[in-house]
Amino acid sequence: MLRYVSAYSKERAIERIARLARSGLDVDSFFQAAGEVIMSAVPACESPCWTTFDPASLLITSSHQEGWPELPPEALAAEYLEDDPLKSLDVARSERGIQTLQEATGGDPNRSRAYREYMAPAGIRHSVEAALRTRTGQTWGTVGLARQVGQPDFDTDDLEFLLAIAVHLANGVRQGLLVGEATDPEGPNSPGLVVLDADWGVESLSPDVDRWLAELPGEWKKHGALPPSVVAVAASALRTARDENAPGEVAIARVLSRAGRWIVLHGAALVAAGGRRAAVIVEPAHPARIAPLLMAAYGLTEREQEVTRLILRGEGTAQIAAALVVSPHTVQQHLKSVFDKTGVRSRRELVSKIFFAHYEPRVRDNEHRVITDRPIRGGPFPWPGLVGDGRR
Repeated sequence: MLRYVSAYSKERAIERIARLARSGLDVDSFFQAAGEVIMSAVPACESPCWTTFDPASLLITSSHQEGWPELPPEALAAEYLEDDPLKSLDVARSERGIQTLQEATGGDPNRSRAYREYMAPAGIRHSVEAALRTRTGQTWGTVGLARQVGQPDFDTDDLEFLLAIAVHLANGVRQGLLVGEATDPEGPNSPGLVVLDADWGVESLSPDVDRWLAELPGEWKKHGALPPSVVAVAASALRTARDENAPGEVAIARVLSRAGRWIVLHGAALVAAGGRRAAVIVEPAHPARIAPLLMAAYGLTEREQEVTRLILRGEGTAQIAAALVVSPHTVQQHLKSVFDKTGVRSRRELVSKIFFAHYEPRVRDNEHRVITDRPIRGGPFPWPGLVGDGRR
């Protein structure tokens, strides 16, 4: 029997999740710590099941559940090849951003093959999944919980709690992925990481951050002096941090580089018993990492790439036409060209081909990374020959 959790306890749990999201944890560590807090507020029969998404395409980049190190191939394939009502992708794309098993199946869970083949044999009767979505609308993953036969379904208070923490979870995943990619870069647009000590000295630099610092206005290239924007973001993050239980807010700044492109800086305080430090992540603004891969792999034009990205996100012809300010007929013409170049005959085949070429290898790579205690990555798997195959 599940225990009662008070509204006060759930409020404290929301605060704890918010602190964890600002604590600079890698993604796997963040999931473990956040999962314990979630289970204290919304009891379930198993630890939470997590997925991460590439927000540019809303395709899965990793899957995590304690005790389940690998997502079954058939379950992964079903997300893209079947019309099952119970899919993480549908939750990620939905406006509401949360869905229970009963809602997804219209009260008849047996409509779902995923339920019949994976959940019911394990004694699971109720489930809920929420999208991890930032305030700016980017979805970075989902979190799911399950309860067994004989246990109550997730109620309105449970759903409201999950929606309340979703934005904090999204921020934690985003920061964790950026830190992981900065410390183990694999492509020309990988983020960079600078860690400053309490006296504003450089404690450490990630392998590829030097080129980002050289692009920022300042004297880094000539004299090795940190760009003013980096120091300002670090100082802003530290200003709001009091101790390890209150690590403050993430500071963000957008800076025009010497090359004329926008670069985003994220500053986070690292406050622990050993002292105060600040981490600054530097990345290109609004990277659409799938675009160069599509160009290299299939030779799509810029407009064809735009159409493809919207298809991957589940948009229909009318929605794509409105987004690109073109006619539905023009969208169909672009889509026909995309089909010809990629060798597919339908939208479903297109999503499947791009997922299994660029994203399924990322899922498997991240599973291995978790097992070997290395940082996981977001975004698609690099196309061989473009920036290397990414295997390290």
